[in-house]
Amino acid sequence: MASEDEQSDESLAGAGVPTPAGAFPGGGELFRLDARVAHLNHGSFGAVPVPVARAQRHIAAEAAADPDAFFLGVGDRLADARARIAARLGADPEGIALVTNATEAAHLALDALGLTPDDEVLVTDHGYGTVVDAVARRARPVTVPLDPALPDEDAVRETVLAALTPRTRVAVLDQITSPTARIVAGPRLLADLAERGVTTVVDGAHAPGMLAAPLEGGPDLWFGNLHKWGYAPPGSAVLAVAPALRGRVPAPVPSWEDHRGFPRAVEYRATADYTGLLAAPEGLDLIAALGAERVRAHNSALAAHGAELLARLPGVTPLPGDDRLALRALRLPSRVARTKPEADALREEIMLRLGCRVLVWPWPGGGGIRVCGQIYNHPEEYERLARGLGSLLDGA
Repeated sequence: MASEDEQSDESLAGAGVPTPAGAFPGGGELFRLDARVAHLNHGSFGAVPVPVARAQRHIAAEAAADPDAFFLGVGDRLADARARIAARLGADPEGIALVTNATEAAHLALDALGLTPDDEVLVTDHGYGTVVDAVARRARPVTVPLDPALPDEDAVRETVLAALTPRTRVAVLDQITSPTARIVAGPRLLADLAERGVTTVVDGAHAPGMLAAPLEGGPDLWFGNLHKWGYAPPGSAVLAVAPALRGRVPAPVPSWEDHRGFPRAVEYRATADYTGLLAAPEGLDLIAALGAERVRAHNSALAAHGAELLARLPGVTPLPGDDRLALRALRLPSRVARTKPEADALREEIMLRLGCRVLVWPWPGGGGIRVCGQIYNHPEEYERLARGLGSLLDGA
């Protein structure tokens, strides 16, 4: 009898072409998620497919069987994994380093710039909290307010450019905003900033596995998580650095690889757990095996389906979406989720009463809700959320 892992691989091999907003054949069998819960929040933490988890277990077994052999050779194995990941992302394998998450990468990127407290760094009010905090520890952040209802990427671009001053040295921008599902650091904006002599640091946490060309536009420093849309285990991310800055990226901890410079000095952490990073290429390979364009189109259509259902609820307003993205955001009624405690409380009530995992984000005057689409989701889950959320909002 075939094992569960083997059965999952067989279902993958027989997967057909998904219909828009329908079920992705075999998608659910590739994950071991609790079937009682509608997991509509893939963008926050991701989920590890069965074949990738199996690969990580095999690597862990190797390390347990012969630790000397494993750790003496782990630097070369990381380099091999990095090359495979670079090929999937369209990156220079000597221009990226494997790191544990986007927050760590943000600190390394900012440290490479040698910022001082008087330096002016442009951020937006949609920026991820820990990344904006990383800026504030080193320099003077200047926050650009972006109306969540800005109609398109060009309007976002014009708003950011209008906020530049002669003192702006660096811009730290989201490629895809986490709560509001908007593209900010697109290729045109990156080109405009480069022309003005502004160094660009791009938070691409959601880009690997979602965007076909995540490094398009050539940012000076870019980082992205592999464990979200790239199907990698937790603790897997990438930092990409332009050639002129590679020698300035500090190693997170001193190690025996320091003399090797970027990227190996950044990747090596002595006796750390490298199993997630070494298994990370399997996630991107799985997306390719499924058909990357098919996965992206399916996930985007499913997220759009969910947003359309939620937009029918009184007081819920859809924000401009983007067909390239597998997440959608909507504003909630003005009295709802105005603060983080209110947003967190609604998020937990949705889980407790509806069995749905979503992101609820706070915003002055009224927050919002974000839903994601993934190959393990199906339309009925969004219908369940929409029916139940209407009742919750009526009683708010």
